Amino acid sequence: MSETRWLDADEQRTWRTYLWASQLLHESLDRQLQREAAMPHAYYMILAMLSEAPGRSMTMTELAQLVRSSASRLSHAVAKLEAQGWVHRCKRPGDGRTTVATLTDEGFAALAAAAPGHVEEVRRVLFDRLTPEQVEQLHDIFGVVLANLNTTDGC
Repeated sequence: MSETRWLDADEQRTWRTYLWASQLLHESLDRQLQREAAMPHAYYMILAMLSEAPGRSMTMTELAQLVRSSASRLSHAVAKLEAQGWVHRCKRPGDGRTTVATLTDEGFAALAAAAPGHVEEVRRVLFDRLTPEQVEQLHDIFGVVLANLNTTDGC
C-alpha cells in the first residue's frame, strides 16, 4: 500500500479556495436563473446545448454526456422541460431504442430571454474582476484539469 500524498499548505489553501469559489459561483448562477427565468442552471445548460446542436436536436445519450449528467437525472430534467413545452422527445425513426431531444421554438425563446441575465451574472461573479491574462490562465488551468478528468473518468 502506497503512502498518502497529503496536500501541502499551499495546495490545501488553493484547493479550499477553489471549492468555496466553485460552490458559490454555481449557487449564484442558479439563484439568478431561478429568480429571472424560473429555471435551474442545469436546465439552462440543457437548453443551451440543444440550441447549439444541428437542428437543435441530439440523442439523450449524447446530451447526457455533454452536460455531464446521468441518464436518469437527464431524463427527469428533460421531462420537466417537456412539460414546459421547451423540449420535445421522440424515438429516432427506424430505431425505437434511441430517444432524440429537440429544443422547441418556445424553449429557444425561453433560452434567449434568460441568456442576457445569465451572461451578465457570469461576468459579474467571474470575469469582471479578472485581467485578460488571468482569464487566459484560468482557461489554461481548467483545460489541463478537464483533459485529465476526461482521460481518467472514461469519457
